[in-house]
Amino acid sequence: MPYDTIIFERVGDVAIIKLHRPEKLNALNKKILDELDDCIKNIETNHSIYGLIITGSGDKAFAAGADIFELHNCDKQTGKLFSEYGSYVFKRIEQLPIPVIAAINGYALGGGCELALACHIRFASENAKIGQPEVSLGVIPGYGASQRLPRIVGKAKAVELIISGAMIDANEAFRIGLVNKVFSQEELFDKTIEFLNNCLKNSKLAIKASINCINKSQEMSLLEGLHYESERFGEICGTKDFKEGTLAYLEKRLPNFTNE
Repeated sequence: MPYDTIIFERVGDVAIIKLHRPEKLNALNKKILDELDDCIKNIETNHSIYGLIITGSGDKAFAAGADIFELHNCDKQTGKLFSEYGSYVFKRIEQLPIPVIAAINGYALGGGCELALACHIRFASENAKIGQPEVSLGVIPGYGASQRLPRIVGKAKAVELIISGAMIDANEAFRIGLVNKVFSQEELFDKTIEFLNNCLKNSKLAIKASINCINKSQEMSLLEGLHYESERFGEICGTKDFKEGTLAYLEKRLPNFTNE
């Protein structure tokens, strides 16, 4: 389907989704979530895509939260549906078996921060401002911040950020582990592509299996997770990539992975 609120592009093996409501600082409304959902479905079934970058159009915002006009019209029932739908779309992003990187190129507030939290890795530009300001609107995070943020930065810091509604800059986000790296605005996208392409020189099958195991770690006990990892390890040992990678090491050469 053609998209109005996102831009979908390809750079080699990597897909790029740009949130595209620049007049609204890329705020998330129902239409942008619909288009994200459709785009993720297409990525899931496209076996030539091995990585995904999500960023915002322009140089001011990744996504400056949920669309307040739509949010204001919610009542008890529609508010629950509003939250469930955004959480569903973000969960699908989180569960993708390919690396997903948020390139945070400005404001990432409320739902925008929650979208970044659903990505596997977060890189930020030096001008990024990140926060969960929902309490200042008389509401709570609805797209997963109360669940993902404590897992990423710890309970105490998550409580601090959520109940204060404060914005933090990119350097503070890096210090607390909310973002992985900080770059200049001009370098952010190129450095993100460079990092992902370097990762994809490794076995793509092993990358997918690793992400799958890490995602499962959020849902299982340690014992269950260890068992799950051993099963996936055994499966990988039956692939051509495994034989090629270990043989290349023994022969002191670079591997030629074929994704088989």
